[in-house]
Amino acid sequence: MTRTMDTDAAVARPVKPGPAVTRRLIRKETRGDLPMLVCLAVLALVLTALCAWAPALAGRQEDRALRQRVDVAQAQAPLVSLSTTPEIFNTSPPTVDMAALLAAGRTLTHPLSGAAARHLSFTGGGSYDYDPASLLSPRPPGPASTSTQLTASYLPSARTHLRYVSGRAPADHTPLDTAPQIGLSQATAQALGVRTGSRLSLEFAKTPGAQTSAPQAELLVSGVYRTTTATDDFWTGRETLDQPSRYPAERSTGTVLAVRGLVGRDAADLLAGAGVGGPRVTWQLRADLSGAALDRARALTGPLSHYSADLSAALCQGSDWVTGDISCQVGGQSTQSLLVTDSLTPLLTTFTAQDQQARALATYAVDALAAVALATVAVAVRLLLRRRQPHLRLQRARGASTARLVLLRCAVAWPVVLVAALLGWATGRTLAPTDTSGSPQPLPAALVTAVVLLTVPLMTWLAVREPRRPGRLRRTRRKTAVGRRVVLELTVLLATAAGVTALRSQGPDGILGAVPVLVALAVVLILLRVYPLVLRWVLRQTRRGRGVVAFVGAARAAHDAPATGLALFVLVLTLGTAVFGGLVQRTVDDGLATGAAWTTGADASATVAGIVTPAGTAGGVGGTAAPTEIPTALQHLRILDLAGQTDGAAISQVAVITVDPRQLTAIAPKSALAAALLSGLTTPPGTRTGASTPLPSFLSPDLRASERTGGFTTTIVTQGKPPVNLTLKPVGTLTTAELRDPLLGPITAQIPAGTPMLITTATADHLLLQQASGSTVLLLKGNGPAAPSPAALRSAAAKALGPLAQIRVRTEALRTLRADGLTQGLGTIYTTSSILAALSGLLALALELTLTSHERSRITSFLRTLGLGGKEAGAIHFLQLLPLALASAVGGTLLGLLEPRLLAGTLDLRQFTGGPAQPALHTDYSLTLALVAGVTALILAAAATETVLAHRRRLGAVLRLA
Repeated sequence: MTRTMDTDAAVARPVKPGPAVTRRLIRKETRGDLPMLVCLAVLALVLTALCAWAPALAGRQEDRALRQRVDVAQAQAPLVSLSTTPEIFNTSPPTVDMAALLAAGRTLTHPLSGAAARHLSFTGGGSYDYDPASLLSPRPPGPASTSTQLTASYLPSARTHLRYVSGRAPADHTPLDTAPQIGLSQATAQALGVRTGSRLSLEFAKTPGAQTSAPQAELLVSGVYRTTTATDDFWTGRETLDQPSRYPAERSTGTVLAVRGLVGRDAADLLAGAGVGGPRVTWQLRADLSGAALDRARALTGPLSHYSADLSAALCQGSDWVTGDISCQVGGQSTQSLLVTDSLTPLLTTFTAQDQQARALATYAVDALAAVALATVAVAVRLLLRRRQPHLRLQRARGASTARLVLLRCAVAWPVVLVAALLGWATGRTLAPTDTSGSPQPLPAALVTAVVLLTVPLMTWLAVREPRRPGRLRRTRRKTAVGRRVVLELTVLLATAAGVTALRSQGPDGILGAVPVLVALAVVLILLRVYPLVLRWVLRQTRRGRGVVAFVGAARAAHDAPATGLALFVLVLTLGTAVFGGLVQRTVDDGLATGAAWTTGADASATVAGIVTPAGTAGGVGGTAAPTEIPTALQHLRILDLAGQTDGAAISQVAVITVDPRQLTAIAPKSALAAALLSGLTTPPGTRTGASTPLPSFLSPDLRASERTGGFTTTIVTQGKPPVNLTLKPVGTLTTAELRDPLLGPITAQIPAGTPMLITTATADHLLLQQASGSTVLLLKGNGPAAPSPAALRSAAAKALGPLAQIRVRTEALRTLRADGLTQGLGTIYTTSSILAALSGLLALALELTLTSHERSRITSFLRTLGLGGKEAGAIHFLQLLPLALASAVGGTLLGLLEPRLLAGTLDLRQFTGGPAQPALHTDYSLTLALVAGVTALILAAAATETVLAHRRRLGAVLRLA
């Protein structure tokens, strides 16, 4: 009896599970959930690895892009330079030690902070330039000039870009009792009528307060040089070292001949002894942006902003008794104040704006990838809970609380997710490139891990929570559910509209970058509203038919339509992101070709300062060329002042371009601009235009607006000739498309923004002023089926316009644009995001189909017990999944095409293409069709797999499922 009582007491007392039982239960749960836990671990690993690897990779692309821009800019001119003028009258007699002064420039970086001083280095050893001096003798031959101005410069970097054809370069150490030496170009020597050994007598400007008369000096021509073709744009801005120029005198009538020559280093010492004031000394600093270029550039901008003040505080005190300005000491030499020229900061500001736009475009892809991955996590957790649903119900029936069940699932999933996240972070850090401006981002990684971790308890709680007691009628509960759905849909639609409006008005940021995900969600909600209606219509049509297969397939698809929302969201967002990325990349790629064409105008272009007549054009006049020749088209740019013919209103600074329409037509036969100019500007062959003949002209819209009815007049004044009054007769107004024609690209680059433009015929060239301030552009086109090589185009351009011409080849320009770090980085981000989103979407789809396969198999098995054949069962599987494939294909394509139009105001792709305007959006239809076909094939493959598995089931399994 005692044993019976003890037994009854044992039965009555509930046995609490101990720690060992709990651990054994967790291990059992883990083994049962192993496939889904592996799926969650892979997702957490990939997402955290991306948070560690992707920012460093993006930083490397940004550094590369900045270095490309800095290298191009430094090839043309120094980004940072220092300049000052030595004070030679502080000693008696006046002296300057130019060698010591130039060498002392290397100490001028000491006031910079340590990091900035390491990233800036001096190049070239310094240079100096004198103010223009009047040439007293000899007097230049040829057309009479009011005066001749000669500028003496010491430029060591020019020695590798020229070759002396007679004599030798000026000596840096001039022999005693000899005059300072100067080297002249062939064109300059010819214009002055001098040769090697000639002497130039110059008069320099006097120094107020120290001199009462202008000092004079004599220079010896030591040699005559010829410039060589440079590939680094060295001669840009230095054209006067090769070609003399003429311009009207400012305070009197006549023409000034301006020339420039190269002197030796100690020429300043000798000229100072003759009483000539000190030259302007310049030191060039080169920025070293190797490694983390963006971080280094940002570290430089701060010290550079107060570099001039730091130099003054360190080197300057007191004032000069001659000029009254601040006096500084550089290398023991008294100088005027130091001037810092900083072009790096504006370049970095421009690059930062471009980089922010690239980041904004990348944000769309990254946010879409995150949304697809998190949706995949939700699907995986749903499947995990569906697999454990019978076990969860049993535990619930045995009295387990909701909190215990939630904690049990967390105890199973959280360690796996945490270990995978840490492993992914370590892997990403290992694979991430080092020494870049980008660094691993732990906060996004922690946020992603937290979201994955919290998804498990949230969805578990929703699955195992106690159902509400039926306290209200079923109809009331249904109305409540419908109302909640309507409120949710309206909230999403309003949030999407507000996000799109804010994005279009203020541009993208960290939060608004998720607007495309909201747009995708809105598209899915609309599809979920339309999707069942279409299926019901299909169901009504199939009900009238004879067969049962179509009816059952449509009925099952209509029944499952509300439950396919998550799968539809994943598919639509994945397809939309891929289509959007393909559109961006296709638009950028097409825009790069347009930008290269705009940069070069034709297959190649050559630009040189001044109005130059080609020494020997590479092609025939009028656009005709022999089979072995290269057709060319010549354009001249002059800046003239016009007056309205009707009211006489003056219009200053008008860009007047002279062209030969026949040559332009030969260069670009399909050009709308060339066709318009050919019809409006062409004159009969052999016709010589006189001053009394109105010149037909095309006007830019702003010039036409200033004189709506009449034409324009201008007066050309040439030294030694009577003034010529020309009349410009408008025959048309250039449209926006014609202004953006590639034929005007190189010449437009020489015109300041906002300058009115006028295009007239090249037959008037002999009437217009030969300006030194103008420009000459030669367009070259490859002739024949095989395009000439870039070397042949460069050779032809240099032969026509000389070695100082700035030559651009279209293929090289296109290659440079495509190699840009920002463009490549953007393409890499979209390609990588699209691939990862597609893989994640594929996983989500496979899990979703697995989640719903049991119900489809049960219905098919039930129909098979009623006599349904194998082919008919396969057709039912196909028809059940076909609407999902069609809806996702339509929604994804619609999203991918709709997003760029909604966000058109924020998609500024012009900076990536270099064209004259925002490139038109071009959809990659081949990619779109391939994606749609891939999704459809995937779903159909799932249907085929289910059909094969159904065929392999035996009768017992079929009866158990039914």
